[in-house]
Amino acid sequence: MTAQHQSPLARFTGDANPYGGGDPYADHRSADFPFTQYANLADRQLGAGVIAANDEFFAQRENLLLPERAEFDPEHFGHKGKIMDGWETRRRRGASAGHPWPTADDHDWALVRLGAPGVVRGIVIDTAHFRGNYPQAVSVEGASVPGSPSPEELLADDVKWTTLVPRTAVGGHAANGFAVDVEQRITHLRVNQHPDGGIARLRVYGEVVPDPQWLSVLGTFDVVALENGGQVEDASNLFYSPATNTIQPGRSRKMDDGWETRRRRDQGHDWIRYQLVARSEVRAIEIDTAYLKGNSAGWASVSVRDGVDGEWVEVLPRTRLQPDTNHRFVLAGPSVGTHARVDIFPDGGISRLRLFGSLTEEGAARLAARHQELGG
Repeated sequence: MTAQHQSPLARFTGDANPYGGGDPYADHRSADFPFTQYANLADRQLGAGVIAANDEFFAQRENLLLPERAEFDPEHFGHKGKIMDGWETRRRRGASAGHPWPTADDHDWALVRLGAPGVVRGIVIDTAHFRGNYPQAVSVEGASVPGSPSPEELLADDVKWTTLVPRTAVGGHAANGFAVDVEQRITHLRVNQHPDGGIARLRVYGEVVPDPQWLSVLGTFDVVALENGGQVEDASNLFYSPATNTIQPGRSRKMDDGWETRRRRDQGHDWIRYQLVARSEVRAIEIDTAYLKGNSAGWASVSVRDGVDGEWVEVLPRTRLQPDTNHRFVLAGPSVGTHARVDIFPDGGISRLRLFGSLTEEGAARLAARHQELGG
């Protein structure tokens, strides 16, 4: 995926109207943010987690990464007050009756471990249903810390945090989007809300930057997997579900956890084009149609090309697929390439594509150089 020049992002500030009944999302403020073409690095399916927060009095920090949009039940109250589907802290107070207001520096924070380290291209902080109890402003910092650091280790003085989103006013009941222009490999985020309040959902869009040493030790691995640095470049149709689902970890758990196209009424076919983690030798293929039963693709083929200007070479000819089945194919010999394409005929869907192989010497060198360049 290449960077694109975009017009300024939509900005939302101020309170939303109190909930007046009916669909709570009817007046939710949102926009189409260009960076959502990238993968969500804060996806729980990749292994992301909210590992600490200084306060979660009203609503738990873990809600930030739930995959579905936030829900709102106007009648749902608990012992601490209104139960919200998000992360909500208590109201901050000043030091004395003479100065009851929080200071300009007072804020609440949450530490987020990204599911896959990478370069962050954009962040969405959604305050859905927080209409009068959202933060006045937010800021986000990123750090690159190896291993599996504890919250105490991340908060240590020797950890270098880089500003990804400066302190910026946000709006209530709105998807607040921020483009990020920091060329650095990030493993953890510190999400700050000033001075207090609630955030419903956090989405962190970017490009995975894998650890080349880890991939080298693995030897043979899935060279198109999202967690290893593979990407979806384009797809013919995204009517029902995103093409990125096909390179997510694990097997699909339900029908919309794969890729499904609308029904074709012409003589064409559908496809997805991928960029591999680096130049690789592909030796085996898996095409899974799990949970796609009356709507799986009828046939599929896979092609590989070497370089953006290379010719497409079919490595798996058009092959009949069965519904709700994982299909495995061993290639007659390794096929070298940087990109891959799966074509399905005539329409329907697949849940996962796996391309097993290893990096070429050139691919490994380029991956290591980029990892070092980005501070990994």
